[in-house]
Order: sequence, then C-alpha cells, then structure tokens
Amino acid sequence: MQEQKHIIVVDSDDARRGHVETVLSFVGEHYHAMDEGRLSAYLLDKVTTGSAAKTRENHSVLTVILCGRLSPELVQTIQQYPAIPFVIHDVLDQQPLTSCVNIIGELKKPLNYAQLTELIHHCHQYHNKLPSKQGKNKAPSALFRSLVGVSEAMNQVRFLIEQVADTNATVLVLGESGTGKEVVARNIHDLSERSGAAFVPVNCGAIPGDLLESELFGHEKGAFTGAISARKGRFELAEGGTLFLDEIGDMPQPMQVKLLRVLQERTFERVGGSKSIKADVRIIAATHQQLEGMIKTGDFREDLFYRLNVFPIETPALRERQEDVPLLLQELVKRFEQEQGHSVRFTDQAIESLQQHPWSGNVRELSNLIERMIIMYGDQVVNVSELPAKYRHIEVEEYQPEYPEELQEREAINELFSGFDYEEEDESTAPGIESFGSFEAFEQEASTDGVLPAEGLNLKEHLAELEVSLVTQALERHDWVVARAAELLGMRRTTLVEKMRKYQLQKDSD
Repeated sequence: MQEQKHIIVVDSDDARRGHVETVLSFVGEHYHAMDEGRLSAYLLDKVTTGSAAKTRENHSVLTVILCGRLSPELVQTIQQYPAIPFVIHDVLDQQPLTSCVNIIGELKKPLNYAQLTELIHHCHQYHNKLPSKQGKNKAPSALFRSLVGVSEAMNQVRFLIEQVADTNATVLVLGESGTGKEVVARNIHDLSERSGAAFVPVNCGAIPGDLLESELFGHEKGAFTGAISARKGRFELAEGGTLFLDEIGDMPQPMQVKLLRVLQERTFERVGGSKSIKADVRIIAATHQQLEGMIKTGDFREDLFYRLNVFPIETPALRERQEDVPLLLQELVKRFEQEQGHSVRFTDQAIESLQQHPWSGNVRELSNLIERMIIMYGDQVVNVSELPAKYRHIEVEEYQPEYPEELQEREAINELFSGFDYEEEDESTAPGIESFGSFEAFEQEASTDGVLPAEGLNLKEHLAELEVSLVTQALERHDWVVARAAELLGMRRTTLVEKMRKYQLQKDSD
C-alpha cells in the first residue's frame, strides 16, 4: 500500500517551525518536522528505498519546506534530489539557490491559506508532470443526504421543512432535476413524528403504467397471470411512515384517478381484492415538470394537483444560489472522504470558476464533477487548469514546472536510445531493442547519425540540435501545419507546440 504523501518542515527555530506546523495542521496536511541534520538520511530512506525497478519519483515526500539559514550541505541536498519540489520560507540569503530550479516557490510572511494551497497544488503538479509519471485514484459514487447553503433560497427551503415536518400535510416538492427533491422529502420524514417508521420512495416514471397499480397497492393471489401469491404494495410497506412519489408528472391518467381516491378517502384495495385497507401514510410527491402547464394540455388532473399541492416547496437551481457552491464542495468532498477514503481540494480560483458555471445538472452535476476530480487528482489540490474545459470560466496561468538539467538530460537520453516517448506512447506500442533483431543491430542503427569525434562532443547540445533539425524538417515538409508534423514525428500536437516554444521555432514571414 502506497504511503500518503506528506510535507517535511526543516527549521532550527522552534517558534517559526511551530507556526508553520500550526498552519499545515489547519489545512489538513500531513507533515513531519525535523532539523537539518536528519533531512539527508530521511530523504535517502524515503526516496531510494525499493526495488531497482522503482524510480526515485515513487516516494511519499510531497515537498520540503526549508526555513531560515540554508547551509551549503542543505543546498547540496536540494540539488541531489531533483525529483522533489522544495519550498522556502523566511530565507534571507537566496543567492545560493539560483541554480536550484526545483525550488518552486516561497511561502511569504504572514502565512495564509490561499498561498499555501496554491503552492501545495504546484507541488502535486510537479510530481504529476514528471517524465513517465503515471498515477490513478478511483472513488465510487456517494449519495448526498443533507441540505447545505447560506443563500436566502436555501434558508427558505429549510424554514418550510421545519414548518411542515410535524404535520401530516401532503407536500409537493418542485424543482429541476438534480436539485435534491428527495433530500427535501427525506428531511421532512426525518424531522417528523413518523421518522421511526419507513420512508418508501417510488419513481412513478420508472415503472410501466400497467404495473404501477400493483406496485403501489399490492395484489392478491391469482389477481393476474404470474400472481402466484399475495403481495403488499408500497402503501402498506409505508404504513405509519412516508410514501415519496417521485416524478409524479409521469403517472398515467388512470393511476391519477386511483391515487386521487386514496388521498380523498385514505383507503385502497389490493389489485384483485375487495377488502378496503386503511392508509395511514404521509404523501410527499415531487416532479421537475410544470404541472400547471400539464393541466392545460390535459396530461395531469387538476383535482389531483390541488390534492398534492397542499404545501409546495420549490428547490432552487444551483445557478440561483452560486454563493452556496463553496459549502456544497466542502460537504460533498467530506462525504466522499468518509465513505470512500479519498478526497480532493480546490484552490480559491477553482472555486471562483465553479461559482460562475450555470450548472444545468445542479447538485448532482457538482457531485459528479467532484467524483471525476477525485479519480483524476485524488488527495491533491485542483486549480482551474485541472477542471474540465467547460468549467473554466476565469483565466489562470497554468503552472509549468521547470526541472533541473540533469533530470531533463536523463530523460532525453532514455528517450533517444530506447525509442520510447514516455509522454506520448503506450508501452505496448513503443519500439524496443527487440524490433532491431539484436543489440548489435540496434547499436548500429543508433549510431548512423555520425561517429563520435576523437575530441568528443557536448551530448546535450548535440541532442538538442538533432531534435531541432528533425522538428524543423517535419514542419517544413508539411508547410508548418503542426498537426500533420506531429503525426509524422509520432507525438501529440500539444507536445510539438511545447517543443516549438522551447526552441523558438516559427515559420519565416514572407
């Protein structure tokens, strides 16, 4: 089982270290504090432990926060671990760190939640975008049960629930799909004197019309073909409790008449039976349809509507209460974490972007988005750039990690001689030595570009020149159409664009 990523705090000043620890505890980060003398041995154990097949990127250290004076030994440690992002705090002399590009940011004084979560997000992205880095987290769906929000619309819904819960009045819950109509019904039941009895939901739109009567009222033995025994219906199962009729607008006309009779007389008969059964049941109905419009078209009975519409409660659309999005995010993420063991967090900018989304699917859509983010970025911090495109409503510069030269050189050499692009191809399709028939044939093929000069060469510059040459040839061959050039080079268009930006390649203007 993979150890959870944590933060290391290195500081010899007890007061300053304690302040950093307090902030980390507040935001819920796992951390270890230690002095400079222990850091090297700790990293040696955490980063290099494992089989030879494991790379140094497979470790549990999220980042190291360095505070105060940095000794030459500590600077050497930073350079020794290029796959670890480092953060500095209250470091006066930063000159020795100019060559350490894995110092990804500085925690400025005073410490605050916004800058800390942003830097933690950068740390996760540093790990996520390392060459050949792959990670997946899965989390099943969760059911949202509570009413959350500080908006006036949600305050009104909670007020209405409190007012009607202790009565036996029939309630009609109206609202768009995904706004939590069943949540309202369950809260009414739970706050009522009937909470000790059953809450029985029925989706009237999911049951065929010819079976709905039997489903609601039950049937006697032999009432119809296949009725080999008597069976209780949902009204009897909900005795003393609450029957929730969801999507009441989809109920067929003949059933509307029979339901109206039950609401008027509080009695019913099983299908195929003649005995009247008393119905001590509280009815709560719900629909996303406009019942008054259906009455005009003859699709819904007016008398049934007024029987159901004793106490209407309208659940607001999420776009009408955008101030509730942060609280909903917090509540949904908390429930995913409790039920599934995985979590995700959002930067202030990501939350601001989500507040601007129209949410056609309402709270259900928001819950689905969080599940998707947990699958993709479990236990990380999500910024606007990680959200699906349709949820990006504000412009935020995407963080692009800069890696130490030795790390880039290592990957460039591996890519050149293995014929495998870690970011572009699947392992099952990548060419290997076996495709050349033998190692000798592979070695001969790899050296056809030239012979190593007697005086030697700068391998990094040689590889860069070779890459520039090949990329330029591909672009010129296809008249600088990036998509076609990328296909010729066997890479993604976005990767080719990055290489063009890196080498400042552009078509000469005539």
